[in-house]
Amino acid sequence: MSRRKRGIPEINAGSMADIAFLLLVFFLVTTTMDIPTGIQVQLPPITDEPPPESQQRKKEVLEVLVNARDQLLVEGQLMQVDKLKQKTIDHLTNEGRNPNLSTTSTKAIVSLKNDRGTSYEMYLSVYNELEAAYRQVRDDYAMQKFGMEFKKLRTEAQVDEVKEKYPKKLSEAEPVNTGGE
Repeated sequence: MSRRKRGIPEINAGSMADIAFLLLVFFLVTTTMDIPTGIQVQLPPITDEPPPESQQRKKEVLEVLVNARDQLLVEGQLMQVDKLKQKTIDHLTNEGRNPNLSTTSTKAIVSLKNDRGTSYEMYLSVYNELEAAYRQVRDDYAMQKFGMEFKKLRTEAQVDEVKEKYPKKLSEAEPVNTGGE
């Protein structure tokens, strides 16, 4: 009996390229790419006529400025970010009690202006405080009127009533160089 030496059997690799290509196509088709969209804000329509200027109109506006040194100025006074929410709530819910703040909630405007040197973190923290103030006054009104939080309201009429009482009028001006550096 003779023993024959066997060679190493070959694997047919002809279809390996096809399989690799199919896997590549599969992963390309099924993979999603998250693209950061930033903060979604609805901008007002563009008009050619200038806004009316009056002393009455100025007290309806709460001016919030963040300079290049990340300092927060509200109505020209330095303020800590953690106090901004309460100041905004006071402005939105004043209803004419304080003559320096807004006369009604429907006329109250919050104007946010940033310096070009403002850090993104500071901008976000200020913006979040302003958003939280609007959420708080809407939640408080909805609890008082309907007995539930704003986001849990059941009908469109309830939502519309709360938004009509406290419309979100958050104005953002284009960043400028205030010379704060």
